[in-house]
Amino acid sequence: MSDRLYHVDGELVPAEEATVSVDDRGFRYGDAAFETLRAYGGTVLDWAAHRERLEGTCDALSLEHGLSGSELRDRIDETLAANDLADAYVRLSISRGVQPGKLTPQPEVDPTVVVYAKPLPRGGFEGEPVWDGPATVRSVETRRIPDAALPSSAKTHNYLNGIIARAELEGEADEALLSDLEGNVAEGATSNLFFVRDGTVCTPTTDGDVLPGITRKTVLELARAGDLPVEEGSYGLADVLEADEAFLTNRTWELRPVASLDRVELGGGPVTDRLSRLYDERVENACY
Repeated sequence: MSDRLYHVDGELVPAEEATVSVDDRGFRYGDAAFETLRAYGGTVLDWAAHRERLEGTCDALSLEHGLSGSELRDRIDETLAANDLADAYVRLSISRGVQPGKLTPQPEVDPTVVVYAKPLPRGGFEGEPVWDGPATVRSVETRRIPDAALPSSAKTHNYLNGIIARAELEGEADEALLSDLEGNVAEGATSNLFFVRDGTVCTPTTDGDVLPGITRKTVLELARAGDLPVEEGSYGLADVLEADEAFLTNRTWELRPVASLDRVELGGGPVTDRLSRLYDERVENACY
């Protein structure tokens, strides 16, 4: 059993004792917001951006939890300190809490707030990737939920879309690639997609049904600062299959090359390698 401590509703408790009520709306309906963060050398990377996105998710849910950004950050820092973690995966979740078993949310909210952390390798120049190797990716029949139905920018506990997509893989690939209802590639179940063609860094636009990933935004900024051509647009699966390079991004993976898509070999390459180095440099300068 883990000897780690989790932060639950303002208290540090042993992981095996960390529980929430079966009447919690986060459990009952997925009525909750979360952020996945990464700490490097004791510093949470891009906390302000994560806080802003969390606020946006809560606004989309009309979830007025009443906690300030500094209060949430204190709970994260306390969790890292209590577990003696400098390099870590951190997840912060806020649900609407326990309410009567009716779908309509009540205006009075006593939120359930959970922070947990687990160790990850060092990042930056001397870091090691958390993944075992480049990702095998497969396109799936499951479609990305349209932004008009569920805001694409909202990170909620309802992850059924991604779960169903991953279940399609039947263990035969690392990541599922979802398309939107029009057939444009959107994103992975837990990642944003990039590909390179003729030296241009391409990624599906967030004007479509795509999560505006924070790592995605950083990679675009690094590419532009490094004078790499960048294009955000709408692409079909064939566009990715014909790419020179492809990679996935999320907070934990950072940049992960795509080994193959639908058994077509892609791989990383000089642009992926350059962006990975620039990302490492940013982490090193910001956190170590």
